[in-house]
Amino acid sequence: MKKPLLAAACAVCLSFGAATLANAQVAIRIGPPAPIREAVPPPPHPGWVWQPGYHRWDGARYVWSPGVYAEPPRPHARWVPGHYDHRNGGYFWVEGHWR
Repeated sequence: MKKPLLAAACAVCLSFGAATLANAQVAIRIGPPAPIREAVPPPPHPGWVWQPGYHRWDGARYVWSPGVYAEPPRPHARWVPGHYDHRNGGYFWVEGHWR
């Protein structure tokens, strides 16, 4: 009787720990450089949306990730680009998403 209860308690603790790590954010002390102006090529397919490039933090410096075209997940979906929030003395990346 004690083993199933212990196993269930461990599973709950592990799942909580994994969820907490998945939501962890890294505070970057140095602000990102200005975005690079990209030449936007024509879309590969009608209706595809341009997702602009951005500077990502690789743990030591910012690295440019170029923009790409993506197929919207549903009709009339709009892409909201990712951005850095400056708060609590650091910069935090907010992922882009479909709205």
